[in-house]
Amino acid sequence: YTGHVCVPIYGGASIEGQLKKLKAGCDIVIGTPGRVRDMINRKALNLSEIQAMVLDEADRMLDMGFIEDIEYILKAMPKQRHTLLFSATMQENVKQLAFDYMVNPKEISVSQDEVILDLTKQYYISVGRRNKSWALCRILDIDEPKAIIFCQTKKMVDVLEERLSDLDYHVVAIHGDMPQTKREKVIKDFKEGRTDVLIATDVAARGLDIDDISYVINYDMPDDIDTYIHRIGRTGRAGREGTAVSFVTSEEEHLVKEFQMRIGIDIEKRSVPEAEPGQRDTIKRVVDYDQISDVFGMCKFEINLGKNDGFKKVSLADFIIRNARIREVSLGKVEIGPDSSIVEVHKDFGNRMTMDLTKVRHNGKKVMVRVIQD
Repeated sequence: YTGHVCVPIYGGASIEGQLKKLKAGCDIVIGTPGRVRDMINRKALNLSEIQAMVLDEADRMLDMGFIEDIEYILKAMPKQRHTLLFSATMQENVKQLAFDYMVNPKEISVSQDEVILDLTKQYYISVGRRNKSWALCRILDIDEPKAIIFCQTKKMVDVLEERLSDLDYHVVAIHGDMPQTKREKVIKDFKEGRTDVLIATDVAARGLDIDDISYVINYDMPDDIDTYIHRIGRTGRAGREGTAVSFVTSEEEHLVKEFQMRIGIDIEKRSVPEAEPGQRDTIKRVVDYDQISDVFGMCKFEINLGKNDGFKKVSLADFIIRNARIREVSLGKVEIGPDSSIVEVHKDFGNRMTMDLTKVRHNGKKVMVRVIQD
């Protein structure tokens, strides 16, 4: 559009082709720190006449350990230059870099209210780790979104991609350990609509500019507000409405409250979307005792035995301890009723309640146990 000759240089691609383009001359070089430093050392890139230097994603660059490469590159440039640093977050190390290598730097801040688009609906689903895949498949099956799914680790990205692919979902994944050529193909396929679901880490998704993403799904909840803002900013673009949904475990509920307070916007709690009558779940929901237990690790169970079966609290407790093979200290409060009772049992013995206790009979009556999840 401008007539400038631009050369991209980065690792994972043919260095010979990049050397050839640099030798031919250019106006603008766009590169990753490691490859730029390599080109300087090879005498293929001369920065002595640079007039402007832009460091994009400065916070992530420093978080990823590129500070030595960045300082090496800056020292290879003339001191008289125009320097710009762009950063989603203004951490102390970013400020220090600015003061070390810029003259009287001016800070321009975009408010959080401007970062979070008005067209993005935000909500969260309270779901344990064992049922995240079940909740995700419900959303993909019912809403059929064009979505980015964020995971905290590269391993989780690979695991989730394999799991969804085995279930015949058309998904692609991207993270920093993938070869550059594969990353480029993944992004191209996602942009051009050959696949509708992209699974990514935060670092790999930086810089993606795709307007028609309808959903951002935080499969793993981010630890900080800046990452949350950056993630949900991927949807609700170009006048289109978007949805940001976060899967939140019971241990992470405090993050929702903190984010609401920081951004001044309510993040609504919703249930997993209901399937159509007769529609079978792609993944079956399981009992997640970690999610439903209280702060002491206790879960509630309803058992079809009570006073009319000749039980009192102590005798019912003894019956459960003996037949479910539960330690006495792991049995909590017993609320005995006429025909059924509510008992508290530690989460470590949840499966024994539902699997072992249901194998026995009392006076010919089959014992039935229900996990109370609400």
